[in-house]
Amino acid sequence: MSFDERTLAAYAQHAASYADDWLSQPAPADLQDAVTRHFRSGATGGISADIGCGSGRDVDWLNRNGYPCVGFDASDALRAEAQRRFPDWHFEHSTLPLLAEIAPRTFDNVLCETVLMHLPHEEIAAAIDGLRRILVHDGVLYLSWRVSEVDQRDERGRLYTAFDSSLVRDAIAGMTILHEGEATGASSGKRVYAVVARLNGNRYKRKPASGPGLRRDDTTTEHP
Repeated sequence: MSFDERTLAAYAQHAASYADDWLSQPAPADLQDAVTRHFRSGATGGISADIGCGSGRDVDWLNRNGYPCVGFDASDALRAEAQRRFPDWHFEHSTLPLLAEIAPRTFDNVLCETVLMHLPHEEIAAAIDGLRRILVHDGVLYLSWRVSEVDQRDERGRLYTAFDSSLVRDAIAGMTILHEGEATGASSGKRVYAVVARLNGNRYKRKPASGPGLRRDDTTTEHP
């Protein structure tokens, strides 16, 4: 199982152009509002992962707003762009669906913004399992994806898989849904479906994130 190769190739070839485009878009006020309302923060937690972090825009916002965050991306080219543009923060390689590079029960919050549709249909449920695996119990997952009526690729070959929201609801069975709905994305202007859900159960002790403290010059910060 792996991320769609043609999508990765498009990001490898045009990483700077995509990063410029994403950073020029309006701030994602809808995402930021959902994070502020639902993500764990402060004394109750807050260590976060942005899976498919792209340009690093959301990693920067999360770190500056009380959610210490590591960015992960399957595209080394995009990750390099993010590191260049936001040198204070940590960006690392990991690939959906398995996220094998990330230890279980590492993060209080996991953000996966408009990434799932770049996976083949048969790997979407496995990707959600991977996202659940890296959450602590009582952790919060934010998932969103571009809505398509049919499977398609754009002019550069990026995959946009069409799937029903019921696939996601089935994959997060047992989690408490805090928010769900379709809207026009405040940043992209595209149709986006978003789900925010909490992983229920007794809270595990968090394993250390690979980029603790999440500033690149901070290697000693501990998180209880």
